[in-house]
Amino acid sequence: MTDSSRLVETFMENVRRRNEGQDAFLQAVEEVATDVLTIEKNDPGFARARVLERLTEPDRIIGFRVTWADDRGDVQINRGWRVQMSNAIGPYKGGLRFHPTVSPSILKFLGFEQVFKNALTGLPLGGGKGGSDFDPKGRSDEEIMRFCQAFMRELSRYIGPDTDVPAGDINVGAREIGYLFGAYKALKGQFNGAITGKGEAFGGSEMRVEATGYGLIYFVENMLETLGETIEDKRIVISGKGNVATHAAEKAICEGARVITLSDTSGTLVAENGFSQEAVKWVRAQKAAGEDVSDPPKDLELQFKEGALPWEVEADIALPCATQNEIDEDAAKALNDTGVRLLAEGANMPLTAGAMRKIGESNMLYAPGKATNAGGVAISGLEMSQNAHGRFDSADEVDRSLKEIMGNIHDRIAAEGREGNRINYRRGANVAGYRKVATAISAYGVV
Repeated sequence: MTDSSRLVETFMENVRRRNEGQDAFLQAVEEVATDVLTIEKNDPGFARARVLERLTEPDRIIGFRVTWADDRGDVQINRGWRVQMSNAIGPYKGGLRFHPTVSPSILKFLGFEQVFKNALTGLPLGGGKGGSDFDPKGRSDEEIMRFCQAFMRELSRYIGPDTDVPAGDINVGAREIGYLFGAYKALKGQFNGAITGKGEAFGGSEMRVEATGYGLIYFVENMLETLGETIEDKRIVISGKGNVATHAAEKAICEGARVITLSDTSGTLVAENGFSQEAVKWVRAQKAAGEDVSDPPKDLELQFKEGALPWEVEADIALPCATQNEIDEDAAKALNDTGVRLLAEGANMPLTAGAMRKIGESNMLYAPGKATNAGGVAISGLEMSQNAHGRFDSADEVDRSLKEIMGNIHDRIAAEGREGNRINYRRGANVAGYRKVATAISAYGVV
């Protein structure tokens, strides 16, 4: 075992002891620790402040009961949480997720990743995450409204434009943000930028819906540029059929690429000659309506392969945009076998630890989600600025800013991750994000 490996293992023994059973969180911490602990050890200020150990403990975890009435008048009880991970460089910032799998462990993992992601944007944003185990599937619009209002009755005590600024995430889209912000405004008697992802009619930013998917493609284009290539005519396989997946597909097609797949948990849609924009719109409409995608109209030239994975299809570029740990070792091997040369994450931590090792052993160029899917939070940061100044940018202005921010993120990572003629994007992202947060934490003293 090398000195570096021994350092990481000693550090992780302590983290595992304090966070037993929180596998996703431990996976995220170990990935960062592998890249930054030697940086910390060799900087007296960072080492004295024990920066990374501090970052593995949230500033606070807020838990609360959410009590609401369904359409029959029956009382329903859910759990809600907000994990405020670090506000070292700005107010806590991160989405709200409504899903039965939501737990403090999952939110700690997401909040930890958010700290580094937000630091990479160059904007003054801390990291946090929140949500509830509420399942909106099968619920009426009125039930979702009542749940959001009940959730905000508790959450409103802990958020604000200079304190903690939530946004949307899985199952929290424009409708839910509207209900949440409406409740916040009524409870506080104030109209301020305490939530992002709002509708444009009440303080939202242009391009917020498209930002994560579009930003992913802008980052990929920067990666290709370092190879002297463009995205034009590249075959791209994408997993998922949600906001990030469909907007990444939309932008990739606009840039001249051929998007070959979109998917859901039941199988994969394949367009051997590439998705059309009409096909992408159909998938998005099916998702919005809560319908499956197994029976596409014949004129869209899509084939649904039940139980199949996108990673089994020949491609140049892979964009996992569905959920965490969706690519295991077998899928990573399939990606390599089908000729994929570049993998960029649209979801948060979609590779298992084993898949990460497989990808690391290959010649594939890999970039982590804390860099590649930062477009959403970047535009949320711009929304906060627009709210504070009362000046709202046009879609073209926001898109230019997004492209510039993603280019700057790429360049910061490249500067830290260059290894000879190759860029280690994972290491570069972890080190660049860590340095910014660590510089702030070590400057504050023991607080």
